[in-house]
Amino acid sequence: MLNVLIIDDEQSICSSLSFALEDEFKVWTALDAKSAVTLIEENEIDGILLDLNLGKTNGMDLLRTVKERKPEVVVIIMTAYGTIESSIDAIKKGAYHYLTKPLNLDEVKLLLNQALSYQQLHRQIQVLSEAVRQQETYAGIIGKSKSMQKVFQLIEKLKDIPSNILITGESGTGKELVARAIHYQGCRQNRTFSVINCAAIPEQLLESELFGYEKGAFTGAYQRKQGLFERSYGGTIFLDEIGEMPLALQAKILRVIQEKVVTPLGSQEVKKVDVRIISATHRNLREEVEKGHFREDLFYRLNVIPIQIPSLKERKEDIPLLVDHFLALYSGKIGVRAKTCSSAAKRMLYNYSYPGNVRELSNMLEYGVVLSESDVLQPEDLPETVREKSPKVESHEESGLVIADGLSMAEVEREYILYTLEKNEGHRMKTAKQLAISERGLREKLKNYLREKG
Repeated sequence: MLNVLIIDDEQSICSSLSFALEDEFKVWTALDAKSAVTLIEENEIDGILLDLNLGKTNGMDLLRTVKERKPEVVVIIMTAYGTIESSIDAIKKGAYHYLTKPLNLDEVKLLLNQALSYQQLHRQIQVLSEAVRQQETYAGIIGKSKSMQKVFQLIEKLKDIPSNILITGESGTGKELVARAIHYQGCRQNRTFSVINCAAIPEQLLESELFGYEKGAFTGAYQRKQGLFERSYGGTIFLDEIGEMPLALQAKILRVIQEKVVTPLGSQEVKKVDVRIISATHRNLREEVEKGHFREDLFYRLNVIPIQIPSLKERKEDIPLLVDHFLALYSGKIGVRAKTCSSAAKRMLYNYSYPGNVRELSNMLEYGVVLSESDVLQPEDLPETVREKSPKVESHEESGLVIADGLSMAEVEREYILYTLEKNEGHRMKTAKQLAISERGLREKLKNYLREKG
């Protein structure tokens, strides 16, 4: 049984409405704003009948308070004939509809039932959207493509295993994100996760960063420093761009793996270490071994379990998800309402090849969000790179649903149904009519989507 709150400063109206609705709903009543707010906070209220004139209290202020604290609650305004204009203003501020006094009890029941049905459908859509979102992300990594789902499955299997892992993939594909997911989803999550880029640090400095040094070990070593292997005891070290590590240092990494000990620079004392090593590279290490640039024995020690991260052009069906994510992320960072893309801008983004992968897409959308003066990004708001290499499209084409490559027919149907439902603000009859299916058929499809993702 759904819960309804009647807020009116006239006891007679509260009593008559309560009597009329109590067979279908659990009813609460409040004669003033203070008691109404208390009831809303202490109970799961589904719908509210609110009088705009509450004596000294402005019903519009109470509406604002309700929508701030419980935005999902359906509010129907009750108003005298002379204040219809203000009730329409209330609808713009979140009310579902309004009723004029004197009230017709049959009309009250009908509108209340319609409003609560709308609310339930809206909640179903939210549940469905959340279920879909959860299926499309893992530990902050976004992807519903088969190739990324395989990566997620691998992470789930490996997260508690101490074996060394080698992550390969083009630059910008998110290798560090995968390494972090393995660490923070697994049994070492409460220990240190250390990151070092082997290509960004000179050899001597890289050695001291990894193994540490004793006071006086070299000029400028004024005090002892622990290396990453010591500081990360029980945790994980992520060796990014391992293919760039000098051969002399590779031999020392091999010793750490084989003997589980390190010797700081300038010291004779060996120290035991317990770390899981995750490495990453954009190079083909087998070819580097053949060229003599990488130790074969170290390669096999690091490559116990390989994970290949697909390039973005190999998982184009993930681009819409990533676009939505980065638009929301960068809009939030600059404190504006989440921006969207026009159909023309989407088409450009979907058709681009992304040599810089996810990092390049992220940069493009940060550029667009920061520089665009509109809530909707147009092609001219995107960097010149993507505009030059995309098919020419009309800049201000009407926004609509753009389907990415790689979706099955069933997924395309689902995307279109949910898009049409959202466009019609959850109105099932209008949506079913537009889709040329029965309302019952639409309801069954929504139930099936929930069941599939549940």
